[in-house]
Amino acid sequence: MSDPTPFAPDGQPGHIMSELGERAEQIVDDLLLDRIDALRVLRAPTKEAKGELLEQIAGRGAAEQEIVDELSKVRPLWRPDRFEEAHRLAMRSLEVLDRNGARSAKLPRLGPLKPVVQYVVQQMTRWIVKGHQNTLVTRIRKLYERREANAVWGSPEHHMLRRARIDAARVEPGYKGNPLGLPTFLLGGAILSSIVSGLNALFAWAFSGDIEKAILFVLLGVVFGFLAWAALYSAGVARRRIRLSTDQPMKALWETIGACGRPPKDGSYDFAVYAIVLLVLSWVLVPLSIWLVVSR
Repeated sequence: MSDPTPFAPDGQPGHIMSELGERAEQIVDDLLLDRIDALRVLRAPTKEAKGELLEQIAGRGAAEQEIVDELSKVRPLWRPDRFEEAHRLAMRSLEVLDRNGARSAKLPRLGPLKPVVQYVVQQMTRWIVKGHQNTLVTRIRKLYERREANAVWGSPEHHMLRRARIDAARVEPGYKGNPLGLPTFLLGGAILSSIVSGLNALFAWAFSGDIEKAILFVLLGVVFGFLAWAALYSAGVARRRIRLSTDQPMKALWETIGACGRPPKDGSYDFAVYAIVLLVLSWVLVPLSIWLVVSR
């Protein structure tokens, strides 16, 4: 008795071939529709008509909805009765974060390695905190400038925004600085050239034999693992301190101003992702490199 399902010449069932054919036809139809849309845009008589056609092709998303929503709220301050209080609280939160955000973190017992680990964690924490602090004070100052520019001249909102903008512009330079917290002379050419020379000597020794290569890969694995752990720990410390000091005051300020998006996020999450990627690479690449050297 023969199988009722026909087969294609290559051995595939007929219904599968039919589905593939339908998909191919759909792809061709989509390409033809894209060409037709492009021709419609090119043939439109005016720039306004071309713009309308382009908008129809692109559709609408969250950004377009927010644009319409923000344009519909024309007041420079959504809650002028709470703005000055929110501004003072935001400025105070930046002061607290600047003073405490980069302090040494509490670490587990690490024995003689604790001073080194503490220094590395503190520098990474400082990098995250200072970067977020710089972003916040700049965004606040720009936001005040723009709202002051679209406030009615001489109105109470205009005066409040002007005073707040002057405050933000005055304190902004003091919050910006070297995010690493290292002395300037350490970043100079002499120190960097010495480090590069030392690394060149290390790699020259490591690639002189298979045993030296294996030792180098083990050392790199230990270093990468340590840096990944330190970065992940630092991201957690920075996130906690930023949350305690600035998250709520900035949220209150943004809500008081109104129709201005959301406060900027800190880089702790990105830092944590980089740390996890570095840790995974150390777990995969270092053993693989050692295996390749030994198996030769």
